[in-house]
Amino acid sequence: MIGIIDYGAGNLGNVLRALEKLQYEARLLGTLSGLDSEVDFLVLPGVGAFPPAMAELSRRGWIQVLRDWGQAKNPLLGICLGMQLLYEASLEDGLTEGLGFFPGTVAPLEGLRKSPHMGWNRVSWLRELPGITDLFPGGLDAYFVHGLSCNTALGTPDFHRIMFNPAGLGIYLCKLLLCHADYLSVVAENNRS
Repeated sequence: MIGIIDYGAGNLGNVLRALEKLQYEARLLGTLSGLDSEVDFLVLPGVGAFPPAMAELSRRGWIQVLRDWGQAKNPLLGICLGMQLLYEASLEDGLTEGLGFFPGTVAPLEGLRKSPHMGWNRVSWLRELPGITDLFPGGLDAYFVHGLSCNTALGTPDFHRIMFNPAGLGIYLCKLLLCHADYLSVVAENNRS
C-alpha cells in the first residue's frame, strides 16, 4: 500500500490518479492514524512554499513520524516541494529547517532573469537509475515552476526525489511513478524480510 501524505500543500489528485491507473493500491493520509502496517512506502508531494509546508507538517504531527520512517530505512518518494522538504533546510523566505534526510540547503537559483523559473526543460540523467534511464533514454521533458535549487535530484536506495512538477506529464507521470513504485516496493519488501 502506498500512502500519499496530505498536509494541505500537495498535487494529490495527479499522484493518486496516476498510481490508481497503474493499479497500485494507494490512499491519502490526511491524519497520522492512516499510517498503519499496510503502508509500505510514502509519497510526499507538494506545491507551494517551504516554510508554510514545514509548519503544516509540524501542525499535523508529521515531522517526527517522517523522520522515524526514514531512520527505519522505509522508502519515501518526495515530489516537487516534497523533495525540497527532504533537505536539511531552505533559504526560501528566510532560513527554515527541513526534514534533514539529505545534506544541504535549498537555495535560490542564481542568474535567473525572472523568478520563478517557469517552463518545460529537458531533464538529463547524470547516472543510471534503475528502470528510469531505460524508460526515458536521453532524458525527459518536464515542467518546472520554481526559483530554488537543491544539491541533486538523485536518490538513495530508500529515498527518491523528483524536483519538477508532475502536472502535465500525463502518461509520463504514470511511467515515472511506476519506476519509483516498483523499485521502492522491492525496498519495502526487503525491509520486511
